[in-house]
Amino acid sequence: MSEERKPRLADSLRGFLDSGLATAQTRLELLAVEFQEEKLRLSGLLFNLALSAILLGFGVVFLALFLTVLFWEGHRLLVLGLATVALIGGGLFAASNAAREIRRGSRLFAASLAELARDREALRRK
Repeated sequence: MSEERKPRLADSLRGFLDSGLATAQTRLELLAVEFQEEKLRLSGLLFNLALSAILLGFGVVFLALFLTVLFWEGHRLLVLGLATVALIGGGLFAASNAAREIRRGSRLFAASLAELARDREALRRK
């Protein structure tokens, strides 16, 4: 009779370990997918930020040059001063936005953490 229970206990333990490993594998795959999505999102964000910074930088410089030449005869110093103030103000505004984004952080692995919390809750209920 004790010989009959040992195989069942071993099979039950093996099934439990298999289920645990399958759950762990699923969670790791989810982590890998989230990491890949975050990497793609960040690379696209960096590309767009760099491109927009370059194009906007050239645009602002050409606008400042255009306005300086336009008002060369009477108000060139005023136009240069206003352009300087506008550029510094825009730079400070962009820096404050970047600092706020850095402080806010990323939601990397949020779905995985939520799934793990649900797994723990499900185990507590049983």
